[in-house]
Amino acid sequence: MKVGELSSVWRESNHRYRLVAHKCGNCSTVYFPPRDICLKCHRESIGKMKEFELSGKGEIESFTVVHDVPPAFVRQRPYFLALIKLDEGPTVTAQIVDCEASELEIGKRVRAVFRRIREDGKSGVIEYGYKFVLQ
Repeated sequence: MKVGELSSVWRESNHRYRLVAHKCGNCSTVYFPPRDICLKCHRESIGKMKEFELSGKGEIESFTVVHDVPPAFVRQRPYFLALIKLDEGPTVTAQIVDCEASELEIGKRVRAVFRRIREDGKSGVIEYGYKFVLQ
């Protein structure tokens, strides 16, 4: 892991670990990951974006089974990757864990769980973040 990568882990930890989004105080649009300016309100949103903790609940919009994996995910092969529409509005891409392929279907409800994402072999740094399980 490079020095810049390590600092980005800490910068992004609030939204990775607690699912903290931003909600526009002008139009109530929710953004995850957080952003400083609303795409709908533009200038009217400056200074009005507030932290908002997501429930972590949503439903599967689409999914795939990943067989050809990067080296950090070899032990998890195959794994399930999904587009998940969160109840508060944003769509995220995340792994679905603790289930079989036959259990996955579009529209199924899921909830976020906190899990290990990867471990850097050289430095030993372990990254954690959100994945999803079926409800």
